[in-house]
Amino acid sequence: MGVGEGMVTVDSAALSTVLDAVDLRVGVARRAALPTGGLLPLGTGAAALVYVARGTVHGHPPLRTGCRLDVDRASQTVAVDERPPQATLTTGDAFLTLGRTAFALEADDETELVVVDLEFADSSSLLAAVLPDPITVMSFDALEPAAAALAGSMGPTDPPSWPVRQGDPVICRMMAKTVLLSVIRAWAANGCAPDGWPSVSRDPFLDRVVEAIHHEPGREWTVERLASVGAMSRSVFAERFRTVIGRSPADYVTEVRIDAAKRMLGTGRSVSETSRELGYASDEGFSRAFRRRTGMTPSAWRSAHALVPA
Repeated sequence: MGVGEGMVTVDSAALSTVLDAVDLRVGVARRAALPTGGLLPLGTGAAALVYVARGTVHGHPPLRTGCRLDVDRASQTVAVDERPPQATLTTGDAFLTLGRTAFALEADDETELVVVDLEFADSSSLLAAVLPDPITVMSFDALEPAAAALAGSMGPTDPPSWPVRQGDPVICRMMAKTVLLSVIRAWAANGCAPDGWPSVSRDPFLDRVVEAIHHEPGREWTVERLASVGAMSRSVFAERFRTVIGRSPADYVTEVRIDAAKRMLGTGRSVSETSRELGYASDEGFSRAFRRRTGMTPSAWRSAHALVPA
């Protein structure tokens, strides 16, 4: 689809970086049938994706963040209204909350919602840093018809019409991730993202450092090397990084490495292979760092989280 005038254009490479950072640990879908005036509470700390399968809802607090995308199906163009006159979501719209604040959706009439409860892997910390909360995507079904159809089919009937099969949690997580990626892409690629998005720190020099760490977690990242990436002196860099990011450079590097280790172990990679690729001098040193962060040994994590075929 084409885009309207005055829309913010997001660099495709930057958008790909954000989408690649999405890593779900859990993506469980359920259906919520609300009568007129019925409430769907979404508490603090509970990330959730909501698709309006039927009906209309409004938010508490009001849905005045983000923007409305008006889709002209005939001309295949999208216009952006940054101050929508109606603060409601209707059939075919989508809503994403990361759980930073408590929220509730109230039905204006009989409404059916598909609610996907999300639990992000620790490796998605970059994603949470660059996304606003909440995100609303009106006309999601017109912008992403395939993903909207998938969202509309998610969630078990009550009672379930078929037995739970081995591997279903893996398939559910993949379905949830597909819809989630489509919501983020629709929001960003069609002009809803703010100027300068995505930026972790609103500091291009620190963003460059963070991107370098995520791109090469196994590199020998000394403070001096990181400071040079950010074009700063060692002392200025260390203080600015801690102030803006909220932790020391070394602690952030370790966090990114352990997040990467979880993904690698989850795909069946060996402890030794993972350790070497992430720059650890020994398997023992890697195991100690991993256990301090997760409370589990790498081998125990691998056994508990390795993907199995559906």
